[in-house]
Amino acid sequence: MQEVTRDALLNKALELLKNGTVDRVLGYRVGEFSYDVTPAVFENEDALKKDFCWNSFCGANFSKYLISETAKTEKKLLVFLKPCDSYSFNQLLTEHRFDREKVYAVGVPCGGMLSGKDLREKVESVSDVSVNGDKVTVKTLFDGDLEFDFETLLSDRCKNCKSKKHVAYDELLGEDGEVLDSHRFDEVERLEQMTPDERFAFWQGELSRCIRCNACRDVCPACTCEKCVFDNPNSGVQNKAAADSFEEKMFHIIRAFHVAGRCTDCGECSRVCPQHIPLHLLNRKFIKDINSFYGDYQAGAEVGSRAPIVNYTTDDPEPSEAVERGHGNA
Repeated sequence: MQEVTRDALLNKALELLKNGTVDRVLGYRVGEFSYDVTPAVFENEDALKKDFCWNSFCGANFSKYLISETAKTEKKLLVFLKPCDSYSFNQLLTEHRFDREKVYAVGVPCGGMLSGKDLREKVESVSDVSVNGDKVTVKTLFDGDLEFDFETLLSDRCKNCKSKKHVAYDELLGEDGEVLDSHRFDEVERLEQMTPDERFAFWQGELSRCIRCNACRDVCPACTCEKCVFDNPNSGVQNKAAADSFEEKMFHIIRAFHVAGRCTDCGECSRVCPQHIPLHLLNRKFIKDINSFYGDYQAGAEVGSRAPIVNYTTDDPEPSEAVERGHGNA
């Protein structure tokens, strides 16, 4: 389903490295298995040729890595951006979190990324995975070869993709897509239709599984504070599992408020959660309400854009209006 090949990305990286445009490449490296893919920085041609990877499991959003990695480069850092990544890229630029002059961004089209987490839940003892068109062949150690439809293993965020169009790049490989008529708010609307008690029970059940590993915070492109309030040893909640039901909700609710108006809905929080908590729904609730109250707004669509909630106008809705319109709770 990928619309550009590994060789196309590898050749572009080698070209830019050889001609001196960049001195480092932010790409993907495959682990022990083809579905075990992680971001990696390559500093020379040999490392690229040996370990550079591009396949249907390259779902990680690179944007946040730019904050630390651009500080290590003397020329430019090459980064490959999928359409959804480019929104986070722009949002971080808006917040002055990295130097744009130190980045060479290559946009790559994306036909959707598979979920390694879902794959491991469906199949035990996976030894290899290959994708051929709309079919995924999974080789196992004990059960032979299994075949799945591509859509079956597609990441949730890709099922509800908001855009195939890049909003930032220096160079584009392949053809660009369009902003999509996404159904990403359907799940939020189902939650809104619940009674308050039903919603409370839903989130209590989901958040009670949280083990406070901080993976959601650490991967989130909008969480870039040098010192997080939850790392404060005087807070009583520093890097530990929740002691009671209040704490387990407090962490995620505070984090959702922290990124409100800045979240690009990249879905990284849910992708990395080892407990399968649908954390993206909290953020989508905020996005949906911002659109409802202030007009459609997409964080990261333009560098320098200001989220409606950071501006005050006399036309701003009052809190009571949110309740009357059924937007008071997630």
